[in-house]
Amino acid sequence: MSAESSLPNDTSNRAVDGSELIRFDGVTKRFGSNTVLDNLNFTVASGKHVTLIGPSGSGKTTILRLLMTLLKADEGTIKVDGDYLTHEEKGGKLVPAGERHVREVRKKIGMVFQQFNLFPNMKVLRNIMEAPVHVLGMSKDEAEERARELLDLVGLGDKCDAYPTQLSGGQQQRVAIARALAMRPQVLLLDEVTSALDPELVAGVLDVLRDIAHTTDITMLCVTHEMNFARDISDDVLMFDAGRVIESGSPEKMFSDPEHERTREFLSAVL
Repeated sequence: MSAESSLPNDTSNRAVDGSELIRFDGVTKRFGSNTVLDNLNFTVASGKHVTLIGPSGSGKTTILRLLMTLLKADEGTIKVDGDYLTHEEKGGKLVPAGERHVREVRKKIGMVFQQFNLFPNMKVLRNIMEAPVHVLGMSKDEAEERARELLDLVGLGDKCDAYPTQLSGGQQQRVAIARALAMRPQVLLLDEVTSALDPELVAGVLDVLRDIAHTTDITMLCVTHEMNFARDISDDVLMFDAGRVIESGSPEKMFSDPEHERTREFLSAVL
């Protein structure tokens, strides 16, 4: 399966030449007296699949929520495809960005959450069409064609007219993946996408994501405790602890011969 057949009509709004797509510069996030991210610096190149691992509370999901502007950093800046996410340059100075600027930059990002968050009153097809029509200005015909193709991609081409409550949890999560891809994001954020699923449904969702990772050039930033999945799809793995990256490398290096004692402790507990 080629990238073109997997994500049809997806040539716009994509940067896949290995250039820098995401940059965190000195990002700090606090919740009260608890510093969740501590002067964080890291980058993700376009077309790469980067997995964030580490204990609960180490700041991994906070990174994704900052990228989706569900949270705001206390210090530092974030860039997406060369544009500041929550800042603008005016008069040679960085100032907080207006909502219009934030919306435009955020269009480059899609996210699949732990919970499916589908609209229960809408059939599956409309769940996927809604945002492309109202946010991207896509025609209903084009949005429907794309939604049907994406449902085929995730193995649910026969569920267009079903309501979310008529689907299993695994099927709902696959619809959520199709919905995120319908927005033609340059980067797909995955936040523990199998954690809310019954164990027997996990494999089907991970297989869909493996297929997308292996047959398309979409950038992925993934938080997961599914270490075999991380090993399969990742170009780079970053180990987080106490809001900092303490070690990074290829999955072969990180899972077979980590250098940091904290990484070894964590992996021995989860593998």
